[in-house]
Amino acid sequence: MALPPQPVGIVQFIGGNGLAVQPQWSYQRLLQAFETQGWGVLTWAYRLSLDHQQQADQAFLDLERVLRREPNLARLPLLRVGHSLGCKLLLLAPDGGLGCGGAAMLAFNNYSAGRSIPLVSQLGPSLGLTVEFNPPPRRTMELVAERYRQPRNLLVRFRDDTIDQSPRLHAQLKARSGDQSRLVVLPGKHTTPASAGLRQRLLGTTEDPKGRRIKRLAHQVLALGQGLVGSTPTPPS
Repeated sequence: MALPPQPVGIVQFIGGNGLAVQPQWSYQRLLQAFETQGWGVLTWAYRLSLDHQQQADQAFLDLERVLRREPNLARLPLLRVGHSLGCKLLLLAPDGGLGCGGAAMLAFNNYSAGRSIPLVSQLGPSLGLTVEFNPPPRRTMELVAERYRQPRNLLVRFRDDTIDQSPRLHAQLKARSGDQSRLVVLPGKHTTPASAGLRQRLLGTTEDPKGRRIKRLAHQVLALGQGLVGSTPTPPS
């Protein structure tokens, strides 16, 4: 947990597969950009698993435990932010997304295990095994329609991201009555949110396009938090 002196809100952050083993390091600049704008950050770390529903359940159980230990934080506006697989875990949250004031999903993708894990596609058929995530891609989108209730979502697609599926998710969300989701396209690629700023620190460079992109991304995400104090989202039907 990282907190500025007087936080104006809390970001619950879940990163992508592999990157989320040490999110405070792999997403350092993005998380610091949130803090610079006055938001505290709670991250959830995890390792590769085929059971994404179990991971989502555990993630929000752990994150809520932290807030319950800090009553002053629990009263602040709350945003959820996910990157890549982290977006899927946000969509599978056991509270249907209504435990927060809004969610930002960066570079969403929802591929099968065979496409996401090369070893599965290489060895599975030869061993007579069928390996898939829980829930699989099609069922995930069905669950979005059936159970995800948060109307305020910001979907961010990066222009050079070849594995992004944000437009498909956006269409699924907009099909719900009362939905307020938005899709924006920003410069960058799939890994743009993940940056520890190593090049800048090691080489002492002053020209830092990626750093500017991170700041712009943080600004876009936190704009979702404006006006949350005292507001209650209306669930889409």
